Amino acid sequence: MNATPSNSPSENVTLDGSDQVAVRQDKLDRMREAGFDPFRANWDQTHVSSEALALLPEEDEGEGGPEVSVAGRIVAFRLMGKASFLKILDRAGKIQSYVRRDEIGEEEYASFKKLDLGDFIGIRGPLFRTKTGEVTIRAKEYKLVSKALRPLPEKWHGLTDNEQIYRQRYLDLVVNDESRNRFQARSRIIREIREFFWSRDFLEVETPMLQSVSGGAAARPFRTHFNALDCEFSLRIALELHLKRLLVGGFDRVFEVGRVFRNEGLSRRHNPEFTMLEAYQAYTDFRGMMELTQSLIQQVAEKALGTLSMERAEGEAIDLSGKWREAKYKDLILEAVGRDDWFEMPKEAKLEKTQAMGIEVDPNLEDFEVTNDVFEKVIEHTLIQPTFVTHIPRELCPLAKITQTDSSTIDVFELCINGQEIAPAYSEQNDPAVQREAFMKQVGEETQELDEDFLIALEHGMPPAGGMGLGIDRLVIFLTGAANIRDTILFPTLRPA
Repeated sequence: MNATPSNSPSENVTLDGSDQVAVRQDKLDRMREAGFDPFRANWDQTHVSSEALALLPEEDEGEGGPEVSVAGRIVAFRLMGKASFLKILDRAGKIQSYVRRDEIGEEEYASFKKLDLGDFIGIRGPLFRTKTGEVTIRAKEYKLVSKALRPLPEKWHGLTDNEQIYRQRYLDLVVNDESRNRFQARSRIIREIREFFWSRDFLEVETPMLQSVSGGAAARPFRTHFNALDCEFSLRIALELHLKRLLVGGFDRVFEVGRVFRNEGLSRRHNPEFTMLEAYQAYTDFRGMMELTQSLIQQVAEKALGTLSMERAEGEAIDLSGKWREAKYKDLILEAVGRDDWFEMPKEAKLEKTQAMGIEVDPNLEDFEVTNDVFEKVIEHTLIQPTFVTHIPRELCPLAKITQTDSSTIDVFELCINGQEIAPAYSEQNDPAVQREAFMKQVGEETQELDEDFLIALEHGMPPAGGMGLGIDRLVIFLTGAANIRDTILFPTLRPA
């Protein structure tokens, strides 16, 4: 069916938004004057759209199909004299209905023709297949169950302003199938993540969002004053330190899917409020986490999306099958700069080289940060296929084991897919003296707070363990082809209107 490009079958298409609100309010007033309140408490819904559509076999061309009762928002109308078609949207999709005056009665049909796009209705009747083959409900009964007093965005153009899309996500979900499908996929992805860890005997836990010390990452926290205790607290910047306390306590396999907050910038890949998965497993290391991470993402993709091949707008599809590439951080750097002696060069020489390469690098950065700028600006965006970048410089993370064969690196990998890092993992540092020394260095650089209680916990003994963190929003960007992290968060952070 073709939708009427208006926000109501009974409104003049030239009405602006405020006029349409007035017209709809007038309709509501008239309904109430007649003793009818359209804001019902319920409707006896027997099927959602997808279930109803599946009830009628392909070969069935008759009109005596099973009876269903569905409910949803009107998103399309085609009005005719004595009969009309409409489509309603529910959580499972859309379904068409055919409403005839002779079937429901002249008075009811007259009321039906006064409905507006956006109204919620319930419809009951048998299924049949139209001449074009579309499964349709032949309405025996309908009820307006909730009146929409504001019009939906115009059908043919929908929401085109990104600011409005993010501020009024509820409208985006109504008019944009791609957006609605993406958020349904996000829910399936998170469900499959949980199923994966439960199947491996991990314990799902919850750790504090309000913390007296912000640890586990080098990031600026959001701070708040707790009146009852008259002290300062922070929203957590990572899940790590409390989860590793649980390893000390004897929970050998733990994971958490939780909200994390960082008082930093906004970008296509960054939102100050985001969702992290962190998992810790005793008696394994970063290589154990490598197997776990690859298996996790493969299983999630296959079960939540039904494929291990991810199409990209830029061309080359991403293949998640098979064994993923592994590359050492130092080897990637040497290849990018074309110098075998890069790590022996003084910082000044490195800055000269980066300038010659056309890379803008802050000269006030530490030596290891200059190198990491090369990685982030030259290498990372080229890692389209899954790549475990291993053995990063020890200065980049104080929480990992130092590599036995190279004391300048740590036993870490960063999983890069589609040109961005989505999952780092470590062989976790469990030596309290080494951990304290690393923390003290970062505290001196004002990049991290010292969590004394965590160090005391380590002194009680923590088993060897591997740990992994995965940005859920970045995973959803990759798996669904979203262009922006805001497209994967239902209500992203925005400046107040």
